[in-house]
Amino acid sequence: MIAIWFFRAGACALLASVSLIAAAAPPPKVSVTDLAYEERVSEYFRVVSASEKSSLRASGRESERESDYSSSRRSSGSVNAKSESSYYEAEGTVSYIDRGELRKFTADIKGGILRSGRFEVVQGRPFTDAKNNEKLYDIIGRIKKGMYAGADYVLFGSINSIEFRQEANPVEHTNSVSHTLSLELVGEFSLISTRNFKVKSSFSAMGTGQDVKLLSSRGGRVVLNRGKVVSEVSKSLGEDVSRQLEEQLSGIYADGADQNAPRPREESQREEVIIFK
Repeated sequence: MIAIWFFRAGACALLASVSLIAAAAPPPKVSVTDLAYEERVSEYFRVVSASEKSSLRASGRESERESDYSSSRRSSGSVNAKSESSYYEAEGTVSYIDRGELRKFTADIKGGILRSGRFEVVQGRPFTDAKNNEKLYDIIGRIKKGMYAGADYVLFGSINSIEFRQEANPVEHTNSVSHTLSLELVGEFSLISTRNFKVKSSFSAMGTGQDVKLLSSRGGRVVLNRGKVVSEVSKSLGEDVSRQLEEQLSGIYADGADQNAPRPREESQREEVIIFK
């Protein structure tokens, strides 16, 4: 009697172990910063200063002498006047760098990241050190200070360009005018590991929005919806950020797995034949 047993283990065991570990590993946590901005501000100034100072000093002396044979009288006096005046005028332009964080447009970015299912979102601390605003872009220093406690990654965003435009254009072959208020925002984003400070993803994203109203060319007051424009910009920016994160997420999700989890033992596929006689 011959009994033949076929044993195939390696590949199936490896796939099962990997699936269990991937299912058990929680998604990595990310903190989204408020959008940083930096711009050069120029201000015109004009200074006028005028002053006047005057003084007057007077003194007098008189003496009289009499004797049996003569008499004399003497008098003296002095006047000292002094006047000073000054006038100063200057004008020009002074420039300085203004830095800060824009407390808008991040809610829809967080919402897009949550919908993707790739990350959990944790709240970080905003940058509030106005005296040392040159540290705003020192994201590694902010991580080391514990501003993003519990986060595996920090999505740092900064504004490259933000521009409002308001236009009025006549509509051909009509007596109407199209009034448009639009906003375009372009930002740069980097996904930075809080463990080793490596940049895992980097890209530019854009948000746009507009409000359009048609009015008669006869005139009238135009009220364009600024809130609607800002809302559209926020939503489109969040969609663009989450889309590009998805495109560049290769290796990110695996990076967030539990580093202490036991690794499956690699086994080569084998086949055993046992013969009993």
